Amino acid sequence: MERLNSNLYFQNCYIMKENERLRKKAQLLNQENQALLSELKQKLSKGNPIPNAGSNTIPDLHLSSSTKTNPSSSSN
Repeated sequence: MERLNSNLYFQNCYIMKENERLRKKAQLLNQENQALLSELKQKLSKGNPIPNAGSNTIPDLHLSSSTKTNPSSSSN
């Protein structure tokens, strides 16, 4: 029983370290995302158009994935 408790304790420690690592990574990604969003807002406020913004065609993102799916499964 004591050995099981030790194993669970070490697993718990590993999970807590991994959670902390992932939390820090998520924090960095969030900061990067906020910086990119701020940059985009600045560009838009200066009147710089978004590439392809003048185009009236919107690409259908479902076209590429629909050819790979099984038609019988999508008919549900």
